[in-house]
Formats: sequence, structure tokens, C-alpha cells
Amino acid sequence: MAFFSEVKKIWLAYYPQLFMGMGNTLLIALVSTVIGLLIGILVGIVRTIPLSRKPLLRWVQRVINFLLSAYIEIFRGTPMMVQAMVIFWGYAFLSGGTTLPLLPSAILIVSVNTGAYIAEIVRGGIISVDTGQYEGAESIGMSHFQIMFHVVIPQVMRNILPAVSNEFIINIKDTSVLSVIGVVELFTQAKNVAKGTFAIFETYAIVCVMYFVMTFSVSLLLRLVERLLEGKSTYTICGSQSDSASMIRITKEDAPND
Repeated sequence: MAFFSEVKKIWLAYYPQLFMGMGNTLLIALVSTVIGLLIGILVGIVRTIPLSRKPLLRWVQRVINFLLSAYIEIFRGTPMMVQAMVIFWGYAFLSGGTTLPLLPSAILIVSVNTGAYIAEIVRGGIISVDTGQYEGAESIGMSHFQIMFHVVIPQVMRNILPAVSNEFIINIKDTSVLSVIGVVELFTQAKNVAKGTFAIFETYAIVCVMYFVMTFSVSLLLRLVERLLEGKSTYTICGSQSDSASMIRITKEDAPND
């Protein structure tokens, strides 16, 4: 068919450019998701700090919580395309026309957007941890940040991994909006190829398959990581070190729900 013949022709002629755009897409999505995760963890921890009994510290905490809440609501409530334009050209406006390098700009834009979403995911994960664990850690003199990093966050990370994985996949697709500021990722390369060949449908059909391959491969990889973190399907509870009869082997299905 003429369609497949044209697709093959475009692929053979332009696959280096498409692969370069694909590499930039994956780089931006991966780095931005990692940075966004760090931002989300930090914001989530700060927003869950109990209010101080001292009036001045309590006031400072309320101001910080307000600013963090504003950050989350603004970046969750506006399109990433608009955020890209505001951040990129806003910096140029404030600096008298000097623009940021495109790749660092792309990572910055996607990172702060991702951080706003992950901050709420982390906060929900922190709240879901049983309060008895906080009380037990406080009883042995641990501070809030020690409790977070040694007791709570390890549990939260395991629980929020599916949501963070989903954010990574979303970022792979959403990097396409960065073409509005000239970032050369996969969608930008597709536009360039389409303009040069006038084969718009064939070009975007190729790019559609490339996006699917990226997201599906990442999804499979992250599901494998989730299964590895779950551990073995059976495990042993040791009730007594001296009595072998107290060794109970159970499956995950038999384990009580928290």
C-alpha cells in the first residue's frame, strides 16, 4: 500500500532526528520526575509538620503552608503549556531579553509541575501511615524529620510508587507541549519532518507508535520494579527462636490488612 510505502520512506530518511527527539523526551521526563519527586517529598514533609505552640513559629508555619498550598494549586490548576510560556518568557522579560537554555528550561518547567502533583500524593501517603508509629517514634526522642526519613517515608515511597510511575508516563506525553518554547523533543522533530515532507498523517502515525513504545515499555519496567518491592509471595513469622513449632509460614493473602 502507498501508506506503508510512504511511512517506510519517511522512517528511513528521518529516523536519526526522530530518535534524537525521543532521547530528549525520555531525558526530560526522567530527570523531571526525579526532581519533582524530591520536591514533592520535601513539600509533603513540611506541610505535615505539627503546628508549633510558640506564636511566632506557628505564624511562620502558617505562612509557609499558605505559600506551598498556593504553589500546588496554581501548578495543578493551570495547563503546563501556559506554565512553559510564563516561566520561559517571564524570565526573558525580567532579564531584559535573555532567555534560559532550552533543555534546562524544559526540565525546570516539568519538574515544578510534577512536584505540585507529587506533593499531594506524598502528603496523602504520610497521612495514611498509622499514628501509632508517630507516637512510638516520638516516645524514643525522634524529631519530626527523623520520623519522616527513618519511619514514614520508606513506607510512603512503596505505597506511592504506582502514582509516581503514572506521573512519569504522563511526563513522557506532556513534554510535547514544550514545543511552544522551541524545545527539540519528539513532537518538535515530528513537526519539522511533517513540514519537510508534507506527509502529515504518515509522520504523526510514526510518532504515535514511538510514544506508545516509550510509555508501554516504561509501564512494564515500573510494574516489574513494583513486584520486586513486594518481596516473596510467602514469608515466615518467627514467634520463638527456640521453638520451631512457632514458625508460621503464611502467604500474602493470609496476612491481616492494616
